[in-house]
Parts: sequence; C-alpha cells; structure tokens
Amino acid sequence: MDDIQSLSHTKWRCQYHIVFAPKYRRKEIYGKLKADIGQIIRKLCEQKGAELIEAEACPDHALCQVGLSG
Repeated sequence: MDDIQSLSHTKWRCQYHIVFAPKYRRKEIYGKLKADIGQIIRKLCEQKGAELIEAEACPDHALCQVGLSG
C-alpha cells in the first residue's frame, strides 16, 4: 500500500495493527478456527473498503495489519 494521502502541509498513510486474543489467551486459534477467523477478517475488510496488508495466526492470538485509504 503505497498511496500516501496529503493535504497542503501534511502527509499520512493510515494503517492499523490489530491483535485478536481469546479470553485467557487459550491456544485455540490454530486448527479449525484459523481458517474461520481468516475468512471473517477478509470479509470485514472487503465490506469496509479496507486493505488487508498482512495477517498471521499464532497459537494464542491473531495479528493483522489493515490499511485505510481516504
């Protein structure tokens, strides 16, 4: 995502680093839930017009980086 937004005196690139963690950090993300969580995140990004830059599933949490364009 190389589209840098700008105004007369500012430039920005809006990106969010999001961490999803189950209660008590239970090791439930891998396996069946990994595919389901990936589908849900992709669908949400598509609905909101956001770009899913990167996503990773760890045993006890899921990480994703989402970019928004103005």
